[in-house]
Amino acid sequence: MQTKKIINDGANAVDEMVEGILSAHPEVLTVVEDNRRAIVARQGPRRGKVGILIGGGSGHEPTFLGFVGKGLADACAVGNVFASPPPDPIMACTRAIHGGAGVLYMYGNYAGDVMNFYMAAEMMALDDIEVRTVLTTDDIASAPRDQREKRRGVAGNFFIFKLAGAAADKMMSLDECERVARKANDRTFTMGVALSPCSLPQTRKWNFTMGEDEMEVGMGIHGEPGIAREKLAGADVIVDAIMDRIFSEMGAASGDKVAVLINSLGSTPLMELYIMNRRVSQRLAEAGLDVYKTWVGPYCTSLEMAGASVTILHLDAELTEMLDHPCDCAMFQVR
Repeated sequence: MQTKKIINDGANAVDEMVEGILSAHPEVLTVVEDNRRAIVARQGPRRGKVGILIGGGSGHEPTFLGFVGKGLADACAVGNVFASPPPDPIMACTRAIHGGAGVLYMYGNYAGDVMNFYMAAEMMALDDIEVRTVLTTDDIASAPRDQREKRRGVAGNFFIFKLAGAAADKMMSLDECERVARKANDRTFTMGVALSPCSLPQTRKWNFTMGEDEMEVGMGIHGEPGIAREKLAGADVIVDAIMDRIFSEMGAASGDKVAVLINSLGSTPLMELYIMNRRVSQRLAEAGLDVYKTWVGPYCTSLEMAGASVTILHLDAELTEMLDHPCDCAMFQVR
Protein backbone atom coordinates (compact mmCIF):
# COMPACT_ATOMS: atom_id res chain seq x y z
CA MET A 1 0.00 0.00 0.00
CA GLN A 2 1.37 3.42 -0.97
CA THR A 3 1.52 6.36 1.43
CA LYS A 4 -0.35 9.55 0.62
CA LYS A 5 1.58 12.62 -0.51
CA ILE A 6 0.63 15.86 -2.22
CA ILE A 7 3.11 15.56 -5.07
CA ASN A 8 3.10 15.01 -8.81
CA ASP A 9 5.81 12.64 -10.02
CA GLY A 10 8.07 11.58 -7.15
CA ALA A 11 11.09 11.86 -9.43
CA ASN A 12 10.39 15.59 -9.87
CA ALA A 13 9.56 16.40 -6.24
CA VAL A 14 12.88 18.09 -5.37
CA ASP A 15 13.02 20.28 -8.47
CA GLU A 16 9.38 21.32 -8.04
CA MET A 17 10.05 22.12 -4.36
CA VAL A 18 13.01 24.31 -5.36
CA GLU A 19 10.82 26.10 -7.90
CA GLY A 20 8.22 26.67 -5.21
CA ILE A 21 10.59 28.10 -2.60
CA LEU A 22 12.11 30.43 -5.19
CA SER A 23 8.63 31.66 -6.08
CA ALA A 24 7.78 32.22 -2.42
CA HIS A 25 10.97 34.05 -1.44
CA PRO A 26 12.34 35.87 -4.50
CA GLU A 27 13.66 38.73 -2.35
CA VAL A 28 15.89 36.30 -0.42
CA LEU A 29 16.83 33.49 -2.81
CA THR A 30 18.02 32.98 -6.35
CA VAL A 31 19.83 30.22 -8.24
CA VAL A 32 23.01 29.96 -10.22
CA GLU A 33 21.82 30.42 -13.79
CA ASP A 34 23.04 27.10 -15.17
CA ASN A 35 22.39 24.95 -12.09
CA ARG A 36 19.01 25.06 -10.36
CA ARG A 37 20.30 22.90 -7.51
CA ALA A 38 22.65 25.74 -6.52
CA ILE A 39 20.65 28.14 -4.28
CA VAL A 40 22.27 31.52 -3.50
CA ALA A 41 21.35 34.34 -1.10
CA ARG A 42 20.56 37.58 -2.89
CA GLN A 43 21.94 39.77 -0.07
CA GLY A 44 24.66 37.53 1.38
CA PRO A 45 27.77 37.22 -0.81
CA ARG A 46 30.00 40.26 -1.15
CA ARG A 47 33.60 41.17 -1.80
CA GLY A 48 35.99 40.46 1.06
CA LYS A 49 33.47 38.29 2.95
CA VAL A 50 33.97 34.62 3.75
CA GLY A 51 31.38 32.59 1.86
CA ILE A 52 29.32 30.10 3.88
CA LEU A 53 28.18 27.10 1.85
CA ILE A 54 25.87 24.47 3.32
CA GLY A 55 24.16 21.54 1.69
CA GLY A 56 22.83 18.03 1.86
CA GLY A 57 19.93 15.86 0.86
CA SER A 58 16.37 17.08 0.49
CA GLY A 59 13.58 15.88 2.75
CA HIS A 60 14.84 17.73 5.85
CA GLU A 61 13.30 21.11 5.09
CA PRO A 62 13.80 23.81 6.15
CA THR A 63 17.30 22.36 6.52
CA PHE A 64 19.22 23.08 4.27
CA LEU A 65 17.90 25.43 1.59
CA GLY A 66 15.69 27.31 4.06
CA PHE A 67 18.74 28.62 5.92
CA VAL A 68 20.16 30.62 3.00
CA GLY A 69 20.08 34.38 3.47
CA LYS A 70 21.90 37.44 4.76
CA GLY A 71 23.66 36.68 8.03
CA LEU A 72 23.32 32.94 7.48
CA ALA A 73 24.46 30.69 4.65
CA ASP A 74 25.39 32.38 1.39
CA ALA A 75 24.46 29.31 -0.65
CA CYS A 76 23.13 25.77 -0.49
CA ALA A 77 23.84 22.79 -2.73
CA VAL A 78 20.66 20.72 -2.97
CA GLY A 79 20.71 16.92 -3.22
CA ASN A 80 17.99 14.45 -4.01
CA VAL A 81 15.86 13.10 -1.15
CA PHE A 82 18.18 11.77 1.57
CA ALA A 83 21.11 11.93 -0.89
CA SER A 84 24.18 14.14 -1.07
CA PRO A 85 24.37 16.84 -3.72
CA PRO A 86 26.87 15.92 -6.44
CA PRO A 87 30.02 18.03 -6.89
CA ASP A 88 28.58 20.17 -9.72
CA PRO A 89 26.12 22.28 -7.67
CA ILE A 90 28.66 22.49 -4.84
CA MET A 91 31.21 23.97 -7.22
CA ALA A 92 28.61 26.27 -8.79
CA CYS A 93 27.71 27.60 -5.34
CA THR A 94 31.37 28.04 -4.40
CA ARG A 95 32.14 30.13 -7.46
CA ALA A 96 28.97 32.21 -6.97
CA ILE A 97 29.76 33.19 -3.37
CA HIS A 98 33.55 33.46 -3.45
CA GLY A 99 34.45 37.04 -2.57
CA GLY A 100 38.20 36.62 -2.26
CA ALA A 101 38.28 35.65 1.43
CA GLY A 102 37.70 31.91 1.04
CA VAL A 103 34.68 29.65 1.46
CA LEU A 104 33.64 27.57 4.46
CA TYR A 105 31.81 24.32 3.70
CA MET A 106 29.42 23.17 6.44
CA TYR A 107 27.32 20.02 6.31
CA GLY A 108 26.32 16.96 8.31
CA ASN A 109 28.78 14.13 8.86
CA TYR A 110 27.50 11.62 6.29
CA ALA A 111 29.69 9.57 3.96
CA GLY A 112 28.14 10.76 0.69
CA ASP A 113 28.31 14.42 1.67
CA VAL A 114 31.91 14.08 2.83
CA MET A 115 32.95 12.46 -0.44
CA ASN A 116 31.21 14.92 -2.77
CA PHE A 117 32.10 18.09 -0.87
CA TYR A 118 35.72 16.88 -0.64
CA MET A 119 35.81 16.36 -4.40
CA ALA A 120 34.40 19.85 -4.95
CA ALA A 121 36.95 21.38 -2.56
CA GLU A 122 39.78 19.69 -4.47
CA MET A 123 38.46 21.13 -7.74
CA MET A 124 38.12 24.60 -6.24
CA ALA A 125 41.74 24.49 -5.14
CA LEU A 126 42.64 24.26 -8.84
CA ASP A 127 40.77 27.59 -9.27
CA ASP A 128 42.77 29.11 -6.38
CA ILE A 129 39.69 29.29 -4.13
CA GLU A 130 40.56 28.38 -0.56
CA VAL A 131 37.99 26.07 1.03
CA ARG A 132 37.75 24.95 4.66
CA THR A 133 35.30 22.35 6.00
CA VAL A 134 33.46 21.98 9.30
CA LEU A 135 31.37 18.84 9.74
CA THR A 136 28.41 19.07 12.11
CA THR A 137 28.33 16.28 14.70
CA ASP A 138 25.70 17.28 17.26
CA ASP A 139 23.78 13.96 17.45
CA ILE A 140 24.99 12.58 20.77
CA ALA A 141 23.15 9.26 20.28
CA SER A 142 25.01 8.34 17.09
CA ALA A 143 28.43 7.54 18.56
CA PRO A 144 30.15 7.47 21.98
CA ARG A 145 31.65 10.66 23.39
CA ASP A 146 35.21 9.46 22.70
CA GLN A 147 34.27 8.98 19.03
CA ARG A 148 32.53 12.31 18.52
CA GLU A 149 34.11 12.68 15.07
CA LYS A 150 31.83 9.80 13.94
CA ARG A 151 28.61 11.46 15.08
CA ARG A 152 25.92 12.68 12.70
CA GLY A 153 24.82 16.25 12.14
CA VAL A 154 21.10 16.74 12.81
CA ALA A 155 18.90 19.58 14.11
CA GLY A 156 21.85 21.32 15.77
CA ASN A 157 22.71 22.51 12.26
CA PHE A 158 20.21 25.29 12.96
CA PHE A 159 22.46 26.83 15.62
CA ILE A 160 25.81 25.95 14.06
CA PHE A 161 24.94 27.48 10.68
CA LYS A 162 23.47 30.56 12.40
CA LEU A 163 26.60 31.28 14.44
CA ALA A 164 29.04 30.69 11.58
CA GLY A 165 26.90 32.82 9.27
CA ALA A 166 27.00 35.65 11.80
CA ALA A 167 30.79 35.46 12.01
CA ALA A 168 31.06 35.72 8.23
CA ASP A 169 28.54 38.56 8.06
CA LYS A 170 30.67 40.43 10.62
CA MET A 171 33.53 40.13 8.10
CA MET A 172 35.65 37.86 10.25
CA SER A 173 38.51 36.04 8.56
CA LEU A 174 38.29 32.47 7.28
CA ASP A 175 40.34 31.30 10.26
CA GLU A 176 37.95 33.01 12.67
CA CYS A 177 34.80 31.78 10.89
CA GLU A 178 36.12 28.23 11.03
CA ARG A 179 36.97 28.65 14.72
CA VAL A 180 33.47 29.94 15.56
CA ALA A 181 31.86 27.12 13.58
CA ARG A 182 33.92 24.45 15.37
CA LYS A 183 33.23 26.04 18.74
CA ALA A 184 29.51 26.14 18.00
CA ASN A 185 29.56 22.49 16.93
CA ASP A 186 31.45 21.47 20.08
CA ARG A 187 28.87 23.21 22.28
CA THR A 188 25.72 21.93 20.52
CA PHE A 189 24.00 18.74 21.71
CA THR A 190 21.01 16.99 20.14
CA MET A 191 19.05 13.83 20.83
CA GLY A 192 15.68 12.72 19.50
CA VAL A 193 13.04 10.04 19.45
CA ALA A 194 11.06 8.68 16.48
CA LEU A 195 7.49 7.42 16.76
CA SER A 196 6.81 6.37 13.16
CA PRO A 197 8.64 5.96 9.84
CA CYS A 198 8.65 8.16 6.77
CA SER A 199 8.29 7.32 3.07
CA LEU A 200 10.29 8.53 0.09
CA PRO A 201 8.42 10.38 -2.69
CA GLN A 202 9.77 7.95 -5.28
CA THR A 203 8.49 4.81 -3.53
CA ARG A 204 5.70 5.99 -1.22
CA LYS A 205 6.53 3.04 1.02
CA TRP A 206 7.53 3.20 4.70
CA ASN A 207 11.31 3.08 5.06
CA PHE A 208 11.16 0.96 8.23
CA THR A 209 8.56 -0.61 10.51
CA MET A 210 7.69 0.14 14.11
CA GLY A 211 5.09 -1.29 16.47
CA GLU A 212 2.10 0.82 17.42
CA ASP A 213 3.33 1.10 21.03
CA GLU A 214 7.03 1.53 20.24
CA MET A 215 9.47 4.42 19.91
CA GLU A 216 13.06 4.50 18.66
CA VAL A 217 15.34 6.48 20.94
CA GLY A 218 18.17 8.26 19.11
CA MET A 219 17.04 7.45 15.57
CA GLY A 220 18.79 9.39 12.79
CA ILE A 221 17.04 11.70 10.35
CA HIS A 222 17.30 9.17 7.51
CA GLY A 223 15.90 6.35 9.61
CA GLU A 224 19.28 5.19 10.92
CA PRO A 225 18.91 2.93 13.98
CA GLY A 226 18.96 4.61 17.37
CA ILE A 227 20.30 3.34 20.64
CA ALA A 228 17.14 1.52 21.80
CA ARG A 229 13.66 0.43 20.67
CA GLU A 230 11.41 0.96 23.67
CA LYS A 231 7.77 1.06 24.67
CA LEU A 232 6.23 4.47 24.02
CA ALA A 233 6.48 6.63 27.14
CA GLY A 234 5.01 9.92 28.29
CA ALA A 235 6.49 13.25 27.27
CA ASP A 236 8.21 13.90 30.60
CA VAL A 237 9.83 10.47 30.61
CA ILE A 238 11.09 10.98 27.04
CA VAL A 239 12.45 14.44 27.78
CA ASP A 240 14.10 13.31 31.01
CA ALA A 241 15.96 10.56 29.17
CA ILE A 242 17.13 13.04 26.53
CA MET A 243 18.13 15.72 29.04
CA ASP A 244 20.02 13.24 31.20
CA ARG A 245 22.16 12.34 28.19
CA ILE A 246 22.68 15.97 27.20
CA PHE A 247 23.62 17.02 30.74
CA SER A 248 26.16 14.20 30.92
CA GLU A 249 27.91 15.63 27.87
CA MET A 250 27.46 19.39 28.19
CA GLY A 251 29.31 20.10 31.41
CA ALA A 252 27.48 23.37 32.06
CA ALA A 253 27.71 25.13 35.42
CA SER A 254 24.87 26.75 37.33
CA GLY A 255 24.31 30.26 35.97
CA ASP A 256 25.40 29.42 32.42
CA LYS A 257 23.18 30.40 29.48
CA VAL A 258 21.74 28.06 26.88
CA ALA A 259 19.62 28.28 23.75
CA VAL A 260 16.99 25.62 23.09
CA LEU A 261 15.52 24.07 19.95
CA ILE A 262 12.54 21.73 20.19
CA ASN A 263 12.35 20.26 16.71
CA SER A 264 9.62 18.28 14.95
CA LEU A 265 10.84 15.46 12.72
CA GLY A 266 7.95 16.16 10.36
CA SER A 267 4.46 15.29 11.54
CA THR A 268 4.67 15.89 15.30
CA PRO A 269 2.47 18.95 16.01
CA LEU A 270 3.30 22.07 17.96
CA MET A 271 1.09 20.98 20.87
CA GLU A 272 3.40 18.05 21.57
CA LEU A 273 6.54 20.12 21.00
CA TYR A 274 5.42 22.71 23.56
CA ILE A 275 4.61 19.93 26.04
CA MET A 276 8.19 18.75 25.58
CA ASN A 277 9.51 22.29 25.96
CA ARG A 278 7.65 22.60 29.27
CA ARG A 279 9.69 19.73 30.69
CA VAL A 280 12.94 20.88 29.06
CA SER A 281 12.48 24.28 30.71
CA GLN A 282 11.87 22.62 34.07
CA ARG A 283 15.00 20.49 33.80
CA LEU A 284 17.17 23.44 32.78
CA ALA A 285 15.82 25.53 35.67
CA GLU A 286 16.51 22.70 38.11
CA ALA A 287 20.11 22.65 36.84
CA GLY A 288 20.43 26.41 37.39
CA LEU A 289 20.76 27.17 33.68
CA ASP A 290 19.38 30.35 32.11
CA VAL A 291 17.36 29.81 28.92
CA TYR A 292 18.39 32.72 26.74
CA LYS A 293 16.24 31.91 23.68
CA THR A 294 14.00 29.09 22.53
CA TRP A 295 12.83 27.96 19.10
CA VAL A 296 10.00 25.44 18.67
CA GLY A 297 8.89 23.93 15.37
CA PRO A 298 9.99 21.91 12.34
CA TYR A 299 13.57 23.04 11.66
CA CYS A 300 15.22 19.75 10.64
CA THR A 301 12.72 17.17 9.49
CA SER A 302 12.64 13.68 8.04
CA LEU A 303 9.77 14.02 5.56
CA GLU A 304 6.61 12.97 7.47
CA MET A 305 8.32 11.05 10.27
CA ALA A 306 6.64 11.43 13.66
CA GLY A 307 8.94 12.30 16.52
CA ALA A 308 11.00 15.15 17.87
CA SER A 309 14.46 16.14 18.99
CA VAL A 310 15.86 18.45 21.64
CA THR A 311 18.94 20.57 20.94
CA ILE A 312 20.78 22.55 23.61
CA LEU A 313 23.41 25.13 22.67
CA HIS A 314 25.76 25.93 25.56
CA LEU A 315 26.34 29.65 25.15
CA ASP A 316 29.22 31.90 26.12
CA ALA A 317 29.61 35.63 25.49
CA GLU A 318 30.92 35.22 21.95
CA LEU A 319 28.29 32.70 20.85
CA THR A 320 25.53 34.82 22.41
CA GLU A 321 26.68 37.77 20.31
CA MET A 322 26.60 35.60 17.18
CA LEU A 323 23.16 34.24 18.05
CA ASP A 324 21.80 37.79 18.36
CA HIS A 325 23.39 38.99 15.09
CA PRO A 326 20.68 39.91 12.54
CA CYS A 327 19.83 37.42 9.81
CA ASP A 328 17.11 36.99 7.23
CA CYS A 329 16.34 33.73 5.46
CA ALA A 330 13.24 32.06 4.08
CA MET A 331 12.37 30.35 7.38
CA PHE A 332 13.15 32.83 10.15
CA GLN A 333 14.64 36.20 10.98
CA VAL A 334 16.65 37.71 13.81
CA ARG A 335 16.27 41.50 14.02
